[in-house]
Amino acid sequence: MFVQPYLFFGGRCEEALDYYTKALGAKVEMMMRFNESPEPAPPGAVPPGFENKVMHATFQIGDSIVMASDGCDEGSTFSGFSLSLSAASAAEADRVFAALAEGGKVGMPLGETFWSPRFGMLTDQFGIGWMITVPMES
Repeated sequence: MFVQPYLFFGGRCEEALDYYTKALGAKVEMMMRFNESPEPAPPGAVPPGFENKVMHATFQIGDSIVMASDGCDEGSTFSGFSLSLSAASAAEADRVFAALAEGGKVGMPLGETFWSPRFGMLTDQFGIGWMITVPMES
């Protein structure tokens, strides 16, 4: 058993996929638009103008798989959780933090803590909370 995040971007999924590809080196493994579905959606399930939007996508960040969609509503809100990204080095943490902070909001700048040589928190331009950390060496 394992848990995978599934993020609904309310009409901005393709933009988010492009952003994470550039910022994190994410690799989009699969993407299907509503109008590419082998079965039509029930009447009224897809709002007008969403036919070309992303029905389902999977993308890989490092060893993790994240799923995403535009959902069936415009706009999105993400609250009550953050994605935690474990960087291999301080330099990688600095790079990733700066990329995700662009257009977003830093909650806790990157710095040394008692549990990590580099830790920081931010919300990216899509409203996703991120915690960037470098594990302590054993």
